[in-house]
Amino acid sequence: MELKGKHALIIGGSSGIGFATVKKLAAHGCNITIIHRDRKQGVMALEEACSNLSSEFKISVSSFNIDATNPEKIQECILSIKELAVDKFDTVLHAVSRGNLKPFISDGPKLSSQDLALTIEAMGTNLKYWIDALLEQELISEGSKILTLTSEGNDKFWEGYGAVALAKSALETLSKYLAVELAPKGISVNIIQAGVTDTPSLRLIPGSGELIEETKKRNPYGRLTTPEDVANTIFLLSQPEARWINGALLHVDGGEHLI
Repeated sequence: MELKGKHALIIGGSSGIGFATVKKLAAHGCNITIIHRDRKQGVMALEEACSNLSSEFKISVSSFNIDATNPEKIQECILSIKELAVDKFDTVLHAVSRGNLKPFISDGPKLSSQDLALTIEAMGTNLKYWIDALLEQELISEGSKILTLTSEGNDKFWEGYGAVALAKSALETLSKYLAVELAPKGISVNIIQAGVTDTPSLRLIPGSGELIEETKKRNPYGRLTTPEDVANTIFLLSQPEARWINGALLHVDGGEHLI
């Protein structure tokens, strides 16, 4: 039996911007499928949160605890999703956060070629595997919106962020090419560049405390971007009225990028 209503696929949806998006879309009656990678305690917490959202908003919320960067696991997961009677995903958010945070040059620990390759594949080119699998199973089609996340770390030096910056640069390029190549199918692809956002991933960046304080001083609103700020924008871009926005990089930072 086909599930009614809109559906969203959140790849990397157990915390930060991903989970804020889950809550925002769920509150507007969207069925949710979450892809995540967590240990037992995190899985239990997410399952409880999903159950609460499902009960409160009368929607379907399902989750898959898999390695979202493994092509074989992606294929298996997509087939399992197909069995849930999902017609298609109206919104797909790629929010995978898995990278090495070390400098290129150092007398101590530094990035290896393997570190670079793993980070670029996980946070950059991984989107291609998901899009291929979704297209093959006809889970995205006319009207679907695909959204990816990048950051200011591509343009400005953040200590230890080099590998992630390379990955995000690759993701930006891939997103723009997909925007053109998927347009004939009626599918749009856009990139969100959030301001510095206080998430678990940010706290892992060396010197994040200093980065946070500097951001508060230069942001026109005097604060960090929140996951909810970004989720609100994702909701707006998921609407049918946003279909003519395609291949764009949107700053969601309160004007932070201007300073």
